[in-house]
Parts: sequence; structure tokens; C-alpha cells
Amino acid sequence: MRWPVPGILLSRDERKMKAMLITREGWQALDRELKYLWKEYRPEITKKVQEAAAQGDRSENADYTYNKRLLRQIDSRVRYLVKRVEDLQIVDYSPQQEGKVFFGAWVELENEEGEIVRYRIVGKDELDTKLGYITIDSPMARALIGKQVDDEVVVNTPAGKKEWYVNKIQYKAFED
Repeated sequence: MRWPVPGILLSRDERKMKAMLITREGWQALDRELKYLWKEYRPEITKKVQEAAAQGDRSENADYTYNKRLLRQIDSRVRYLVKRVEDLQIVDYSPQQEGKVFFGAWVELENEEGEIVRYRIVGKDELDTKLGYITIDSPMARALIGKQVDDEVVVNTPAGKKEWYVNKIQYKAFED
């Protein structure tokens, strides 16, 4: 039997803590969404529900039914965001991180075929593959943590092991 490699298999508390990390930009985006939903969007939908309810029979009123459902969705998201924003730990850049891959880093990788990819390591609330954001819990991010420029990174994927080389590491977005 092989014992777990330290840092690869994490305890429940370590996994929970990683899931609670977020960049300052990510936290600000969640906070903006919460404020928009609560101060602008919810009052607008509440007004629509009230207007639709004033029209009489609610059972056959599509506007009432739709907006009431929308209001429940908004309330559900607001409850989630309130709790999440309180629980998240913001990770800011520190000059000590320079030259190594840590949370919040932008990393440019290249494989042997010359394919170049760029990723940013973020928390699960910020995941956006179109922007190249990957979660700290992803196999790629776990393989990258602590690496330096010119290091080789081996990532276990469902298609097998993939090798990448670290070209660049920075803590601000890449400029194209």
C-alpha cells in the first residue's frame, strides 16, 4: 500500500480551507453582485410582483408567477452570497511570492509540442475557464504550486500524465 504524498491528499479541514480562499478582485466581484441583487434587482422584481398581484387572479397571472419565482432565486443567491462573503479568506499578493507559483498567480506553460496555455490560480468562486482561471483544487494548480520558471510540471489527467514547462509567473494579468 502506498501512503499519500504530503500536500496531494488533504484532510477535510485543509480542503475546506482551500475552498474558502479568494483573490481580492474575486471578493470585490461577489460583493458587487450581492449589493446589486439586494439594492437594485430585488427591489425592481418586488415592485413587479406587487404590480402583478394588484391585477387580481394570481393563479393565471404569468407575470406574477414568473417574478415570484425570480424573487425566490434572488433571495436564495443573496443568502448564499451573504454567508460566502463572510466566510471567504482574501489572499493578497505578497512580494515574498515573487518567482514562485502561489494562489493568485498568472502562469504561462508550454508543452513539448509548443502549445502555450495561460492560467490563473483562484478560488472556486472565481472559476472561469474562458478567462483561464482554474481553481486551487484542480490537478493543474496543485501541480503548479511552489514551482518556478523553467520547472517541469507533471499533471495527472484522465487522459494520462501531461508534461508542461513553466515559462512565466506573474501576479498581474498577462498583456497580449
